[in-house]
Amino acid sequence: MVVLSQPIPLDNHISVIPTYKPVPVLTSQIIPVVDLTHPEAKTRIVKACEDFGFFKVVNHGVRPELMTRLEQEAMGFFALPQSHKNRAGPPEPYGYGNKRIGPNGDVGWIEYILLNANPQLSSPKTSAVFHQTPQIFRESVEEYMEELKKVSCKVLEMVAEGLGIEARDTLSKMVRDEKSDSCLRLNHYPTTEEEEEEEKKVKLGFGEHTDPQIISVLRSNNTSGLQICVKDGSWVAVPPDHSSFFINVGDALQVMTNGRFKSVKHRVLADTRKSRVSMIYFGGPPLSEKIAPLPCLVPKQEDWLYNEFTWSQYKSSAYKSKLGDYRLGRFEKQS
Repeated sequence: MVVLSQPIPLDNHISVIPTYKPVPVLTSQIIPVVDLTHPEAKTRIVKACEDFGFFKVVNHGVRPELMTRLEQEAMGFFALPQSHKNRAGPPEPYGYGNKRIGPNGDVGWIEYILLNANPQLSSPKTSAVFHQTPQIFRESVEEYMEELKKVSCKVLEMVAEGLGIEARDTLSKMVRDEKSDSCLRLNHYPTTEEEEEEEKKVKLGFGEHTDPQIISVLRSNNTSGLQICVKDGSWVAVPPDHSSFFINVGDALQVMTNGRFKSVKHRVLADTRKSRVSMIYFGGPPLSEKIAPLPCLVPKQEDWLYNEFTWSQYKSSAYKSKLGDYRLGRFEKQS
């Protein structure tokens, strides 16, 4: 996810947030589930990436207490007075933001913290977030990001094996690189104190979009709201599971597989009567990394569906787009 934002108090301008009718939560069997310890995990991951661009992983190895601790610490930050939170904003892109998602008018029933995962890329707004929180928050963030990097790399190495890519670290080395442009986003979809029936609606928490990076690893509390768009264009509600992770294929991975994997379009609908917290690790390549179909998968350049670009170029382009825009369009090769 790539966003810029300006802070707006969550209790203002409620009318600009669209409302939606809830969709029924379909059975969990619709969402692929992959046990990372299963001998056929790599095959199941590839199929899930082809069919959905999305799947759930279990037996991932991340300690439950770490996930719970970070969620609790994040909620401690979001419970601070608005004036305190605003000291860590507006995000540029890192830091605290709310309501506005990106520079082009997208809004949602949300407040969030975006933190860079690369300690070499200093960010004043990241430091400002940590200044508003106890030391345990920073420690939890750093440990969580390190663990999620491991999960991301493990999944990407299974993808490489499943696709028959000879070098197992072809994909994972971009996330593991010391200059990796990865980040962690902590989202809070708050409740509202309004009691009028008119206000008891599902609001648009985060509008439909794809994630630009290589891979996204999401964990949320037990509040529903996440939906993915499947091949026929319909939306499927994802049953929440706070003990597992959900993996999204990102735009960069779609390009590197030449469209074999699809970057999943997803959105979040926020029930204003239930607070939702999600934590997403975005595994990104270094800014100078060239993104193009992998020659081992598509040997002939005339068969490439996309022109080569650097991650920096794509990130810059994504900043200028609206949330729901098809950002890969300008990088597709003309037939």
